[in-house]
This record gives sequence, C-alpha cells and structure tokens, in this order.
Amino acid sequence: MNLSRHDPETEMDMNMTPMIDVVFLLIIFFMIITDLTQKELEELVLPVAAFAVPDKPDPDKWRPILNIQYDGKIIIMRILLYDPEVDDNRAKPYERVLEWLAQAAKRMEKAPIDDNDPSSMKIPDEALLIRADQSTPFKHIQKVMEMCGKTGIQIWKIQLAVSVPEGDKDKE
Repeated sequence: MNLSRHDPETEMDMNMTPMIDVVFLLIIFFMIITDLTQKELEELVLPVAAFAVPDKPDPDKWRPILNIQYDGKIIIMRILLYDPEVDDNRAKPYERVLEWLAQAAKRMEKAPIDDNDPSSMKIPDEALLIRADQSTPFKHIQKVMEMCGKTGIQIWKIQLAVSVPEGDKDKE
C-alpha cells in the first residue's frame, strides 16, 4: 500500500484571481437587476390617500403600468409615448398610447364577460396601473381611461397609484 505523505514544508499557493472575478461579476449582475426592477416606475409625487391598500403585486406576473407626469406626458417603461407639446399637433395624437394599450390588453389574461356563458366575449381580467403625479390635471387621466374602453383594448379594471400619509408609512 502506497500512501503518499504530505510534506509540511511544501507550501501550496491558492490563486484568488478566479474568485475575485466571480465576485465582481456577481456585483455587476445584482446592480443591473436592481435597476431593472424599477424600470416601469417614473419619479412622480403621488397623491396622498387617507385609506389605501398596500400594493403587493405578484412578481411572477406581468403587470401593465402607465405613468402620467404633471405636464401630461405619458411614459411607459421609460419610453415617452405621448407629449402634449409635440403630439397634439398630429392627426392622431394618442396613436402610440393606443397601440401600447392594445398590446397590453393582448398580453393580459382574459375572462368571459358572462360567467354563466363561457362562450361569451372575453376581455382582459387584470388591472392596468395608472400612476399620475398629484398635480396632473384629471383630463389626462380621463383620456387614458377613455382609451381603455375602446374596441380592441377593453381594459375594464384600472388601479390608481397613491401614497399614504407620512405617519402611516410604518403601518405597511
């Protein structure tokens, strides 16, 4: 039986370069991922609501989010789809928003209008989240809500984002 013995005087150096490379790659990965999780949310001052339910969306499900700034600009996933100063001069000012809403409606889960008749027309069963700045005139929010009812979109469930009063933030 040949058992090799370890010579205590022989030192073995460990190469740390691959481990350091992996750590840096993980740091870069997590920095990118954390940035992407907030991609759909714009910096807005949301209106304060006395009674609000905490927003806890399912992270595994896609959720359409539409942001309306105080000047009426509509931004979705950091892409400007409507600017009142530019688009109001066009023949179809809300065309890009309508296209996005139609695509969003196609991606949403559908449910029949009549629960007793499964063969009835199916419409989106999920909610569209509208986030508007507290100083946004209601006419901009109303326009988006009108577009949601158009044929080919028919998003009937809408949620409006609000913030809670300062003293209630610790209760969530």
